[in-house]
Amino acid sequence: MSNFVTKLKNNMSINSSKREPLILISNDDGYRAKGVEALIEMAKPLGRVVVVAPSEGCSGMSHAITIKRPLRIRKHKRNDNVEMYSVSGTPVDCVKIAMNQIIKGMPDIVLSGINHGSNSSVSVFYSGTMGAAIEGCLYGIPAIGFSLLDYLPDADFSGAVRFGRPIVESVLAKGLKTGVCLNVNFPAIPLEEIRGVRVCRQNLGTWREEFDKRTDPRGVDYFWLTGYYQNDEPEATDTDEYALANGYVSVVPVRVDLTDRDEVITLSKMLDTSIKSEVLTTEREIK
Repeated sequence: MSNFVTKLKNNMSINSSKREPLILISNDDGYRAKGVEALIEMAKPLGRVVVVAPSEGCSGMSHAITIKRPLRIRKHKRNDNVEMYSVSGTPVDCVKIAMNQIIKGMPDIVLSGINHGSNSSVSVFYSGTMGAAIEGCLYGIPAIGFSLLDYLPDADFSGAVRFGRPIVESVLAKGLKTGVCLNVNFPAIPLEEIRGVRVCRQNLGTWREEFDKRTDPRGVDYFWLTGYYQNDEPEATDTDEYALANGYVSVVPVRVDLTDRDEVITLSKMLDTSIKSEVLTTEREIK
């Protein structure tokens, strides 16, 4: 992996100042989704666009990869200058195979979405949209995941395009801190009602899963996942959930290093004390 990344970065640095930015787009709703067309519209004025997206919807895939079957790539003809490919895999598969087999180099930015449905709060952990963005981030590429709080196939993405493009422009111009990508969510309201953009933190909350039990004609039980989101801090005003509920676009910087640095020293002391205590007890038992 490290040698491959080094080669990609070397290829990207050659004449990078003389070419337009290379923008890699993926998603988790599949290459036919209206959301990916909206993201193409957002990105086209900013550089060369290559789309590598799943052949079918992959919602909830998070950072899954395909290891038990081969992947297949199909190129799709378009009436614009956008290159589009579908892959018989997950969003993360798409980002990986795009750099290794399609563009054969490092893009200037990875964009994922625009997802049909929210990826705010803890949904970031389940999201295939954010999985693709995070995969780009792991390669050291600036990356952004976009989502609209509307699950309808024919959702209105005009507000997302309008408010999302300046975010992409800013990241292309200034980059992001290594190991950090952006989780951007748009409220499902008319363009003229969007109040602006807020950089905020991830809301604390949980999904309370429920399973709808049914029985098929052969008498075998099966289950459909349902449930609801529980906001664990409804009074907080500095979170993505608050921003979205109040008409703002939420922008959350997401760090791929999940280490809780504040707990490293505390946990080390706790385990060190516990281990020493266990050793002393064992020595006494031996004696």
